[in-house]
Amino acid sequence: MSRWLGAAAAAFFVLMLTLAAARADDAQHYAVAELPAPVLNTPDFPRVFGGQDGRTVKTDRQGQIRELEFIALPGTAFTVRETLRRGKSVVHRVTTDDYPYPTTGYFVDDRFVRLTDEAPPPRARKLPPRDKVIARLLAARGSRYVWGGNIRAGVPDMIRLFPPAGKLSAETERRWLLQGLDCSGLLYEATDGVTPRNTSALAGYGRGVPIAGLSAEEIRQQLEPLDLIVWKGHVIIVLDRERTIESRLGPVPGKRDGVAVRPLKDVLSEVMGKRVPVDRFAENNGRGEKTFVVRRWYP
Repeated sequence: MSRWLGAAAAAFFVLMLTLAAARADDAQHYAVAELPAPVLNTPDFPRVFGGQDGRTVKTDRQGQIRELEFIALPGTAFTVRETLRRGKSVVHRVTTDDYPYPTTGYFVDDRFVRLTDEAPPPRARKLPPRDKVIARLLAARGSRYVWGGNIRAGVPDMIRLFPPAGKLSAETERRWLLQGLDCSGLLYEATDGVTPRNTSALAGYGRGVPIAGLSAEEIRQQLEPLDLIVWKGHVIIVLDRERTIESRLGPVPGKRDGVAVRPLKDVLSEVMGKRVPVDRFAENNGRGEKTFVVRRWYP
């Protein structure tokens, strides 16, 4: 009888440990970026940075890493939804208010973050003065276009944490380091990550400037520095009533792409040749015509 009670007690103790472990696993976990952290839409970082030969970056025909969503700035807070372990590799499936787009989660490598059981505060945000934002935008001229890029100098730790198997070409190293900016990433970097990271959010950011039915010249006269000419898919930033700046992907990788300053008149003429000005963005204006809006967001 005592032997039976002892066995039952041992089984009960194991059950309690199992339940406690399950509760611990079910508890909410969080992470905070300690380094600029690439956030991907796949957990397979080695396939993107290395591939089968250990020295290839996975890109499409335009030379872009479509698995890259954005680069989280230090201090970005994540909710950890799942932790995936493959050998020595640890990757977290996460969500974050810094990138609040519909998803079951994106992925960040464990080495870029600090884990915590307590909900961390949101990343501190302080909008730089208008002149400083404009100066930062202009300093990015000539940067290459990188899908998901929002740090023009890239992420130096990529080489250390994902060491390539051999010497890389200059172009492959640039891609490995994620050096460059996409269109909304140009603004995101210049504002220290205060502005939304995607054009889908920028199209409704701030307040609309009424432009429906106006000519290109009438629109030009309405614009102020840092206004956004935007639609879902691209954003152009107004520097003044003569110039704009944008990062766009050219038809040939590495040629006619990246960050450039262009005359505002030329930009409006080009945009209005393909799109209709409206006061509130929609995919089309009800007649099947593509649209664009102007958003004024700087306080």
